[in-house]
Amino acid sequence: MSRLENDRPLLTDRIDEEEEETAYEETEKVHIVRDEDDNGRDLEYGVGCGGAPPFSWRKLWLFTGPGFLMSIAFLDPGNLEGDLQAGAVAGYSLLWLLMWATAMGLLVQLLSARLGVATGRHLAELCREEYPTWAGMVLWVMAELALIGSDIQEVIGSAIAIKILTNGILPLWAGVVITALDCFVFLFLENYGIRKLEAVFAVLIGTMAIAFAWMFGQAKPSGSELLVGILVPRLSSRTIQKAVGVVGCIIMPHNVFLHSALVQSREVDKKQRYRVQEAINYYTIESTIALFVSFMINLFVTTVFAKGFYNTDLADSIGLVNAGQYLQDKYGGGMFPILYIWGIGLLAAGQSSTITGTYAGQFIMGGFLNFKMKKWMRALITRSCAIIPTIIVALVFDSSEATLDVLNEWLNVLQSIQIPFALIPLLCLVSKEQIMGSFKIGPLYKTIAWLVAALVIMINGYLLLEFFSSEVSGVVYTGVVTVFTASYGAFIFYLIARGINFTPWRSKTEI
Repeated sequence: MSRLENDRPLLTDRIDEEEEETAYEETEKVHIVRDEDDNGRDLEYGVGCGGAPPFSWRKLWLFTGPGFLMSIAFLDPGNLEGDLQAGAVAGYSLLWLLMWATAMGLLVQLLSARLGVATGRHLAELCREEYPTWAGMVLWVMAELALIGSDIQEVIGSAIAIKILTNGILPLWAGVVITALDCFVFLFLENYGIRKLEAVFAVLIGTMAIAFAWMFGQAKPSGSELLVGILVPRLSSRTIQKAVGVVGCIIMPHNVFLHSALVQSREVDKKQRYRVQEAINYYTIESTIALFVSFMINLFVTTVFAKGFYNTDLADSIGLVNAGQYLQDKYGGGMFPILYIWGIGLLAAGQSSTITGTYAGQFIMGGFLNFKMKKWMRALITRSCAIIPTIIVALVFDSSEATLDVLNEWLNVLQSIQIPFALIPLLCLVSKEQIMGSFKIGPLYKTIAWLVAALVIMINGYLLLEFFSSEVSGVVYTGVVTVFTASYGAFIFYLIARGINFTPWRSKTEI
């Protein structure tokens, strides 16, 4: 039998055979070995076998890759800046929140992977199909704005690292250009197979881990204070804003779209329920490992700055631009100056996150607009959307650290605004049997997911309220913000209401 008899058909069983944009062509996908009996016939698994084949290290290795690409969004320069500022201002006291925020991010990303595996389509494609054209276009614009905001931070982070490693010889704008060109060089590796590209990302993540672990070793933070910081929840009036920032920067809108597409790089037979369940199981393990690695790297950065700058006069003035010099002044040179170790880690973070940003841009544009074009052309378009404004930013703000910090705050706000427009469609889609078949999430999982989403949205709402109350003044500006807020809330309400009443996918053609 090809499917358990009581299974409802998966979404992919109902797709018309029309030519549409897909995340990966069949020839690009990684082949997953099948379980065979002594006669070379495929083994099939039903309820009695737990619904999936037994665990295999070989298969885990074959499924390993998408989760680590996804985890890079947890390690981008924006997150590193949040880490160092949290450490400098709050010491070790927010490590527990970093751990739980990462766990919340894992839950969201597992839902994204589940959606991609069970339906064979990614989030942007499903949003195009499930929402009216006008709503789909609004979601696309919001996703692109979030991606551009994130990309500017990532490219600027790489440019800062290049400036550090060249002793200031190359200005910020030159680092932006180099980062843009490097991105295309790495993307060229995709022509040699997705596994080669994943290997490049593995090297970059390994570089970050080694660099920041080296800094951790040089700083020698207190083990007991670190353990207390992870296990004992603590908040104060001084650290509340940094705490909100720690949670707010963990979930990146473009990353939710990205992961649902990346999981389709493996060959999974959607008509075999146990194959789909097997893929979901392995992606769960792989994503958990990947985000544990990202948590450790974030922990290294936070504790280094907690050890060096907590309760000092410099704590409130540290940012991505001056962090390397402050580290050098605090910990000195040695055989390998910590300034350059920081620069290497920051460069790896910036380069890896800009490439995944380009990937996300391709999937978002292709999914929402159903564009059929060559990948290099789509990459050129999505890169240009971020690189052109980034070069302008670099030329204008190169000599002003304070202005760059203000810009970073505005970019964080831009991304915070977009979070509901990725989370709400995702949760609505994975909850619907018409979309997911028997792989829809259960009541408990659904309740937890909505509670996490509500918490994240409220936290980001708090950030927006704090920011606009301090930055916006005057009757005209207040009126504009009020109108925007009302429209924003109305669209969120529409997304939730529409999600509750989703019609079956392509119900007009359903048999």
